[in-house]
Amino acid sequence: MAKKELSTEQQEELLGKLKSRFEKNMNRHEGVEWDEVQKKLEAAPDKLWSLFQMEETGGEPDVVTLDLQDGVHVFYDCSPETPKDRRSLCYDREAWEARKKFKPENTAMDMAAEMGIKMISEDEYRSLHQFGEFDRKTSTWVLTPENIRSHGGAIFCDYRYGQVFTYHNGADSYYASRGFRGKLEV
Repeated sequence: MAKKELSTEQQEELLGKLKSRFEKNMNRHEGVEWDEVQKKLEAAPDKLWSLFQMEETGGEPDVVTLDLQDGVHVFYDCSPETPKDRRSLCYDREAWEARKKFKPENTAMDMAAEMGIKMISEDEYRSLHQFGEFDRKTSTWVLTPENIRSHGGAIFCDYRYGQVFTYHNGADSYYASRGFRGKLEV
């Protein structure tokens, strides 16, 4: 297993990108100070590694304050479209194994776990849209309730016509325009 640690140079570059994005999008995290976020990140190399994975796959992570929790900062993928290097994935391992042919390279749930992040829920996806318009051309797998998943389905969302829509599909399906957004608590 690869070491989940960044070099000093990678860490500095990532913190610079995160700080710049944080300062450009203050509406996403009113009342949060960058210095306190950076201190937490520097004390948690595993979280920095996960944020690096989010950044490298096109997620453009930023602190998003939906509900202020006791000292917890939550980073969400804030890229305008679903992260480019996290597309063409079926929902989970069970769905991947059920495919007889043309299996995608990975699954959304597995990739999120490998990155050390969680997929966002439908409610979190809807809440994210108070900060902008996301997925006007793409779509995002979201955490699927067990009662839907047990029937072979999974849900995804997108933003069209000025509102968020939720749809269903077979969990084994995958499309070039569908990926997933993640979150990371620090």
